[in-house]
Amino acid sequence: MLRARRPLLRSLALTAQTVREHLADDPVLLALQISRRLPRAVSERAAAVLTRAPGGVAAAVRHEMRGEREAGLASLERADDVGPAARVHRADAALGLGRPDLAAAHLDSVPVGLRAAAWTAAAARLAAHRGDLDEAARLAAVHPRNRHLARRMAGERDAFRGATPVLARERSYAPVPGRVLHVLTNSLPHTGSGYAQRSHSILRSLREEGFAVSAVTRPGYPVQVGVPWAAERDVVDGVAYHRLLPARLAQGQADRFVQHAELLADHVRRERPALLHTTTHFANAAAVGAVADAFGIPWVYEVRGQLADTWAAARGPEARESERYRRFVEREAEAAARADGVVTLGEGMRERLVAGGVAGSDVVLCPNAVGEAFLAEPPDAAAARAELGWDDWAGAFVVGTVSSIVDYEGLDTLLRAAALLAPRRPDLRVLIAGDGVALPGLKSLAAELGIGPLCRFPGRVPRAAARLHHAAIDAFVVPRRDLPVTRSVTPMKTVEASATARPVIASDLPALRELVEDGHTGLLFPAGDDAALADALDLLGEDPALRARLGAEGRAWALETRTWAGNARRYRELYAGLGVHPTR
Repeated sequence: MLRARRPLLRSLALTAQTVREHLADDPVLLALQISRRLPRAVSERAAAVLTRAPGGVAAAVRHEMRGEREAGLASLERADDVGPAARVHRADAALGLGRPDLAAAHLDSVPVGLRAAAWTAAAARLAAHRGDLDEAARLAAVHPRNRHLARRMAGERDAFRGATPVLARERSYAPVPGRVLHVLTNSLPHTGSGYAQRSHSILRSLREEGFAVSAVTRPGYPVQVGVPWAAERDVVDGVAYHRLLPARLAQGQADRFVQHAELLADHVRRERPALLHTTTHFANAAAVGAVADAFGIPWVYEVRGQLADTWAAARGPEARESERYRRFVEREAEAAARADGVVTLGEGMRERLVAGGVAGSDVVLCPNAVGEAFLAEPPDAAAARAELGWDDWAGAFVVGTVSSIVDYEGLDTLLRAAALLAPRRPDLRVLIAGDGVALPGLKSLAAELGIGPLCRFPGRVPRAAARLHHAAIDAFVVPRRDLPVTRSVTPMKTVEASATARPVIASDLPALRELVEDGHTGLLFPAGDDAALADALDLLGEDPALRARLGAEGRAWALETRTWAGNARRYRELYAGLGVHPTR
């Protein structure tokens, strides 16, 4: 991997702006977010320090670090013993812990005459959390001290209502034949998510098809996510990732759309691509569509998720009735309709696009797939565990996942099922590899259920080690909750597990039925049913031959239908229909 020049002064200015905005707009939420990202050893020391702090917000942060969310919320519930300022801080903490009702109760308890700048800022954040765009902007503008927050809230409102940048037409633009620029939200080497891995796999496969490919990430990335030493360009496996790093980001999402379009236009003048390819969500599409129109080149919109549903999943069913949700769905449909080409991951997602007004024949399916590392013959479980140094798990029946650790993945269902199964399967062990906001709570739940000693939580694993962790598992579990987002979005992890010849046990949801054929490549169980999952695990634990058959059928399916080489051919056909062809 090669790195280019580092614009350190600009990055430091951008870092300072990011920190300043967070401190001014929402210091309590910032503290909670930092606490979730600290290394475990640092987090434990910080929690020990906070143990000596008085109750309220400090106690809530301490409990959140330890995965004790209910205890954290309990520390916030009483407010009759504190003044207005402390009640506002408790409201912010309650919102950060996912209890908007408790946040509202604290704010309502402050007398009207004492509702100063901090109160209106917290109230604006609560309105934004609920998806009330107008009320969030109105409340943020009440007090002049909240002027930065007011611009942010007004910009978000305008963006969701359809603000779109317009650039002057470039009359003399001459693209380089076969050159394609992907416009991404994040990327390797600074983000190792499934999104970043998919992007990298697509770029590498397109290069193999003969296209000249590179990528550029959103303005401010990766400085905004804590990498102030970022270079202007990273090269990973021969793929160049360019960064848009201004000294300052525009205030408000609508103005940021314009800034993104202008920075991207400058990059397009230098790189001279013949086609632009971007991904959800509509913020990327707003900038890319404007630039494509200005330069007279085609653009592709790749729908990788239902992000309105992802947003609503963390807020409850009432969020789907909010203006933000409604506008989010509208903007995504507009972006797909406006693009010259549309790509998505699965049939459920294609159906959503068709319902939004895109012709089914115009949607190209390029599902999540596996690359070279997963094409090689996988090691057996014993060899994988030995290489990982898990000698204490030799001969165990290991169930688990390699995943982002967020609430909608339903991993508490896995732990509860394991607790039911453990008394009759003393060889049971549970692996939950990955990181995310739900991880502390899962560790706490495992201890509460009495299965802590049976569980291993290695945290985020390097991409190079992901296949080894897959191989160390006897049964790969995807116990997703039944939510709109999980019913339509297909994950990558099941495909990787199948390619590793591991049977997949998954919630019986439409998106997962696209990836797991019950009784052939894995088993399906009713979402959220602890006992049914325990029975499915027990069945596989008792029958190694069944595990081997399901794993073998899963691997055959993955190698036949889910490879990046196969996807690259689909992208090539799509690009050809837009007049862009490889040069070799």
